[in-house]
Amino acid sequence: MTDARSSQERLLATLSARLGARHVRTDPAEIAPHLVETRGLYRGHALAVVAPGTTEEVAFAVRACVEARVPMVAQGGNTGLVGGGVPFGGIVLSLNRLDRLRAVDPLGASLTVEAGMILADVQTAAEAAGMLFPLSWAAEGTARIGGGLATNAGGLAVLAYGNARDLVLGLEVVLADGRIWNGLKALRKNNAGYDLKHLFVGSEGTLGIITAATLKLYPRPLSTCVGFVGLPSARAALALFERLRAGADRGLTAFEYIPRFGLEMVLAHGIDVRPPLDRAHAAYALVELASPRAGTETRAEMEALLAEAMEAGLVEDAVIGGSAAQDAALWRLRELLPEVQKAEGGSIKHDVSLPLSRLADFLEEASAACEAAMPGLRPCPFGHFGDGNIHFNLTQPVGMDRAEFLSQWSRFNAIVHGIVERMDGSIAAEHGIGLIKRDELARTADPVGLDLMRRLKRALDPDDLLNPGKVVALSDDPPPSLPV
Repeated sequence: MTDARSSQERLLATLSARLGARHVRTDPAEIAPHLVETRGLYRGHALAVVAPGTTEEVAFAVRACVEARVPMVAQGGNTGLVGGGVPFGGIVLSLNRLDRLRAVDPLGASLTVEAGMILADVQTAAEAAGMLFPLSWAAEGTARIGGGLATNAGGLAVLAYGNARDLVLGLEVVLADGRIWNGLKALRKNNAGYDLKHLFVGSEGTLGIITAATLKLYPRPLSTCVGFVGLPSARAALALFERLRAGADRGLTAFEYIPRFGLEMVLAHGIDVRPPLDRAHAAYALVELASPRAGTETRAEMEALLAEAMEAGLVEDAVIGGSAAQDAALWRLRELLPEVQKAEGGSIKHDVSLPLSRLADFLEEASAACEAAMPGLRPCPFGHFGDGNIHFNLTQPVGMDRAEFLSQWSRFNAIVHGIVERMDGSIAAEHGIGLIKRDELARTADPVGLDLMRRLKRALDPDDLLNPGKVVALSDDPPPSLPV
């Protein structure tokens, strides 16, 4: 124990000498915010929070930790949801000081940014160049781009532009041995061997530490139109999506599903919101069309498509935003949904994806199975209907003890994920595996695929020092229990 303590003290002294003492924080009050994620499902512990200011300093810190045999967890905005950024010992490598815009290429439709740049600032930099960086989600004002890439985040624009992985042209990565891989080429075509960047996007910091990225940009839409639609069922929503996709093609940039209970929560607990339609409906969809052309064509297209769907019996009612402010108000009804669930008590959450052809079947079967398992349970499935990603959340029965309800998380995992598996879906759509789904992945993944994941981990991080115990486990140590 004495040898370990002296080794840790030498490590901290080495890091302080290179990075500056103010960037090696050991005060418990300063470390505390880095020990828990947004949901508060896990609380970890760490020796220190280290904040390098350059890629070279990240590489130095990694080499020093490897020499001292101290594990590392890379963090950005710490807005994760699955325990992937929570440290359990070792060093937190905060990348927030790596926040520079390195290059913008409007002709090549790309920009290069460091991993600690806030997502909203990346969007602003693209806008200043007259372009669009479409990656977007609720925490974009605090989330860092490196974390979004490390988790292959999805968000609100996947239908039109793809996940984070689809927006990456190149990466700069510090490897587990402290070497720097410079793969920042801004090429749309590069068939020179293995496409290494895809090893690190979505790896949750277990294979390497992303320090910079070259990202794809797109032309900014010159007109958009948002509609909020009342529907008789989830099946009608799926049929409406199919109709809009056929009618609008690439102009359909968002199709978000909201159940009746979800909108009721938003209207009950949200601030500055109002009912969008005259009466309640069983289901709702928020729809967005966009066009590279200015003018009123987009609104006319939305009106025509929804009118046809109403005549076909798919749509019961709809409202279309008439201004940017009205569009934002309609979007706010969707964006508030994750937040307002807290006011109704405990929520057991599942981030899953299904083939579109099975989506309505899943919603019906999973909702019925969960309600049968706990009378009074209130399912709240919502999300990115158009790309098959549903946040299948379960709100506790009214009056039930929150801790008692959350203690049933594993039980409902088995129910929901079992149905997902049977329907050829995925138990992790956009939030990642982290800790909370690590053992579920080991149970549900194809054995050959799981073996390949473990081989990659051992090959790239043989000492298991990069975010150990996350995604795939190289030891038999169980993950920490949920603190419910």
